[in-house]
Amino acid sequence: MGSVMSLNCSKRKATSQDEETSSNESRKRRKISSSNDEDYSRLIPYLPDELSIQILARLPRISYSSVRLVSRRWRSAVSTSEVYTLRKELGITEEWLYVLTKGHEDKLLWYALDPVSTRWQRLPPMPVIVYEEESRRSFWNLVSPSFKVAEIVRSLLGRRDASEQMPFCGCAIGSVDGCLYVLGGLSRSKTVNCVWRFDPIVNSWSEVSSMLANRAYSKTGVLDKKLYVVGGVDRGRGGLSPLQTAEVYDPNTDSWSEVPSMPFTKAQVLPNAFLADLLKPIATGMTCYNGRLCVPQSLYSWPFFVDVGGEVYDPETNLWAEMPSGMGEGWPARQAGTKLSVVVDGELYAFDPSSSMENGKIKVYDQKEDTWKVVIGEVPIYDMTDSESPYLLAGFHGKLHFITRDANRNVTVLRADVPDISGSSSSSSSSSSSKSVLGSCSLKEKGNVVNKSDTVIWKVIASKDLGAAELVSCQVIDI
Repeated sequence: MGSVMSLNCSKRKATSQDEETSSNESRKRRKISSSNDEDYSRLIPYLPDELSIQILARLPRISYSSVRLVSRRWRSAVSTSEVYTLRKELGITEEWLYVLTKGHEDKLLWYALDPVSTRWQRLPPMPVIVYEEESRRSFWNLVSPSFKVAEIVRSLLGRRDASEQMPFCGCAIGSVDGCLYVLGGLSRSKTVNCVWRFDPIVNSWSEVSSMLANRAYSKTGVLDKKLYVVGGVDRGRGGLSPLQTAEVYDPNTDSWSEVPSMPFTKAQVLPNAFLADLLKPIATGMTCYNGRLCVPQSLYSWPFFVDVGGEVYDPETNLWAEMPSGMGEGWPARQAGTKLSVVVDGELYAFDPSSSMENGKIKVYDQKEDTWKVVIGEVPIYDMTDSESPYLLAGFHGKLHFITRDANRNVTVLRADVPDISGSSSSSSSSSSSKSVLGSCSLKEKGNVVNKSDTVIWKVIASKDLGAAELVSCQVIDI
């Protein structure tokens, strides 16, 4: 009897031990499973997300397009401001060149260039937006044997086909706070005030607050991380009329504020009422220089333009003043009604194409002597078409860049090693002129050539075949 009870007791102990062991193993498995789930839910397994963000922030920006394809979490990580804020704190931001082109059927396309890897990326297309026409057409005017019912219904509802999309003709281009902006323009001969922003972080377009005024062909500039827009034209009863108004956009508040209108002082001293009515003042450019907005101006009666100096806006005093005479009257004109300039390392450069049909000159403004001086004697020009902007200027990596087309019609970015101009105030315009040499004596090749003291080396840093697309504008963004 005792042996039977002892056997039963042993069986109960064994069963109890087995259950306890099984329970412990189950808990261990749950812990391991939980640990594995936690590891695999991280950006990089077995690493804290804080460390993973540090790693991603140190990758070149050009690799982020591949990073987005790894996983949803990786795509989310490089699509938030955290990585880019860290890049700024680490001092590893990158300057990219963004080029706007106009292709078939006036379709606008953006391309981004990483100057370090010399790789190009195409941006997402700008949104398809069509604004209503100025006047409404009656139902009976729409009816015709060739009209389809669907087209009639679409017209009555205010909808349009994709083929009738707004081409952003006459839009202004700007960049501030790491984003591109496309402002205003013409839609079916009507000026608009819409503003679209491209954010490279999320790689998409979005609409922001509209400008206070409808305007096309306006000029933009950035001061104190705010985007200024001046001039342009608006459509009135008699056609397009120039604007003197100006406004400023604050990206932090997504709001616009008025800026005092340009006085156009020179336009007010015309000798008689006939000329005053015939010649209209218009802003032909804008550059931010020494903390102020410099706006060269012209009087025009299409197709004739007369340069009349310009005006300077000081944001501290909130006032306009007449531009120094040498600066305004000598500002080189790219073509009728437009002036191309850029500031690099505090120096104001402008392109003067008037020297010949095959090359131009780069001039620098000497503030002490109030004059423009030739700093580069020859700039190669191959694109002599009637395009709106056959060549562009840009400044990044502390260098002056010239964007044009080569002999093969490829869009080419040239970098100039400009000689030291710190002593330009004591030298004459002719003596400051320098000859130019291409990297390998050909615009089609890339070469590493050591700069000489008496020459300017033009080096091809990137080239791309964009078909028949024309150059329109360019911006530089540093993020």
